[in-house]
Amino acid sequence: MPPKVQQKTKEQKAAAAMAGGKGKKKKWSKGKSRDKVDNKVLFNKETYERLNVEVPKMKLITVATMVERLKINAGLARKAILELEEKGLIKPIVKSAKMKIYTRSVGEDDE
Repeated sequence: MPPKVQQKTKEQKAAAAMAGGKGKKKKWSKGKSRDKVDNKVLFNKETYERLNVEVPKMKLITVATMVERLKINAGLARKAILELEEKGLIKPIVKSAKMKIYTRSVGEDDE
């Protein structure tokens, strides 16, 4: 059997109880706040030039990637993708109602 542990006196127990006390009351968080993005709803000259230069070089082209890169609205990105496809600069990989995935158009199929 382990040796007996020395018990605290009443004064020591009372002092320990007073020292502990209740902690501060929990404060509720205000929730996570996201930064408000200010994406463009119309092309300006600089953004339109970036669209025609950068996007056809991207391997994966979706609405989300264009919104991220060019800081444009999703509706504007969808219209831009349709325009680039008509010009033949990009080609579709998957076209479903939910997600349209495109890639750069490199001559003939290089796969």
